[in-house]
Amino acid sequence: MTFLWPQLLLSLILLPLGIVLYRVLETRRRRALIKVGLGLGRAPLRRRVRLRAQIPSVLFVAGLAVLLVALARPQASVNLPRQEGTVVLAFDVSGSMAADDLKPTRMEAAKAATTAFVQNQPAGVVIGVVAFSNAGLSVQAPTDDQAAVLAAIKRLAPQQGTSLAQGISASLATIALAENPPATNYYSNRTPAPSVSPAPVPPGSDSSAVIILLTDGENTQPPDPTAATQAAADRGVRIDTVGIGSAAGTTLTVNGFKVHTQLDASTLQQISQVTGGSYYAAADEQALTRIYSDLGSRLVVKPQLIEVTALFAGGGILLFALGAIASLAWLGRLP
Repeated sequence: MTFLWPQLLLSLILLPLGIVLYRVLETRRRRALIKVGLGLGRAPLRRRVRLRAQIPSVLFVAGLAVLLVALARPQASVNLPRQEGTVVLAFDVSGSMAADDLKPTRMEAAKAATTAFVQNQPAGVVIGVVAFSNAGLSVQAPTDDQAAVLAAIKRLAPQQGTSLAQGISASLATIALAENPPATNYYSNRTPAPSVSPAPVPPGSDSSAVIILLTDGENTQPPDPTAATQAAADRGVRIDTVGIGSAAGTTLTVNGFKVHTQLDASTLQQISQVTGGSYYAAADEQALTRIYSDLGSRLVVKPQLIEVTALFAGGGILLFALGAIASLAWLGRLP
């Protein structure tokens, strides 16, 4: 247990001083009663009820102690399950995403499904958007502003070739920036210390971050995605891959040339397997929508500090009330 104002715990020192003062005053009161003859002949009765007569005082002291602790504003660590984390939607915006084996097109079907996905996310989840073709770039930094995320998704449009490695690398950089934002209002002429590569962790062990890779899986631009996939695995970031398109594929016209494009499921399955993620195949827009209901953040349990001042204050008042009731019932007065 921690305290917001721990210095107020020093007030507990006054408690034993108050007890001593009470005992001195009580002794004087009894002597005064004996002196005037009011306390004579009642000793045997006091011996029989001595323990019961002390209970109200004990309750009052305990209540006062609890209230003094409440003044320090205690906090308790509670393990609360909640959905939270960083989700990066990595969109393949290559020319093949204009194919119409998913209606109306692969791109539009993916955008419609992810729109519903974003709208259904809880408040604890921040979402970023990364677009990649022959290069990768973040079009929306992770945020809990759903309107900004939806606007970024709406702006996406098919462009050039596909580099899965660029998309994965850009997504990892986006997650790293969201989890460790750069310092602000800081100036120094010192040479920055070289960054140290973190030690590898078990794949998928980072439960607060996930990359959702939406692509047809056809890697047409270097580099090979193996190194980027392993980098995600070493950081514990899982990649859930969503195969956009059909295995049979379709033919589309790009710059006057007819190009056949089809889903490369094996590459996407390998990426998800290495990183501890899952692979989903979207055969149509309805299947893609159902897939998104299973994706996203995971339920995690994290300790959270909660102020419990009200509980202590209520407990102190309750002890006071019990002490008062006992004193009035047994002694006919307040202690």
